[in-house]
Amino acid sequence: MDLLQTREIKLFRGGRELFGNAENLNLASGQSLLILGPSGCGKTSLLHVLAGLLPVSSGDVLFRGQSYRSLEAHRLDRIRAESFGFVFQSLHLVRHLTVSQNIALAFSSAYKSPDLPSISSVCEALGLKGKEKQKAYSLSQGEAQRVCLARACVHSPKIVFADEPTSALDDVNTKAVMDFLFELSKASGVSLIVSTHDQRIKPYFKNILEMSI
Repeated sequence: MDLLQTREIKLFRGGRELFGNAENLNLASGQSLLILGPSGCGKTSLLHVLAGLLPVSSGDVLFRGQSYRSLEAHRLDRIRAESFGFVFQSLHLVRHLTVSQNIALAFSSAYKSPDLPSISSVCEALGLKGKEKQKAYSLSQGEAQRVCLARACVHSPKIVFADEPTSALDDVNTKAVMDFLFELSKASGVSLIVSTHDQRIKPYFKNILEMSI
């Protein structure tokens, strides 16, 4: 059984179909998908549809064979909390909490107790070691983006959905983030779905869905 499937999905905005080439996608556990295209092409909307954050006009999305359309809202919420990790363009950090406290929120959302060794490990992997007690409001944009990535991955999700995860990063940190994501995928079977306009990360992916306006 595929981890994530789409069945004839369509989404219309202002009479325009947003992603005609994504009607039938199949993603196995551990596989990764890059959704690549310019601003305004619908790639973020597609990411949100795949994550169950945005309903489609027609068709369906299935996670482990479970239809999003047939699930009650609280069941879909639970799947997102326990099985998905998210990196949004709007980072959604709690400004007055520390780096560690922001990352730990992933555990409470997934109904788990915070795993301090995992928090420490993910901070080290993403170049955040020594910043665990720093408040979120004092972070640079690139540091804040890496905290969000750490929060998305620390609770061992089945799929990480990332929207422009490298947009605020230089080449060195972009490589560190992508290396981390693919090492995580290889070690634990996490699937990655990334939407971006960043051509630098294209070589990391075998499965690429290119979109245009």
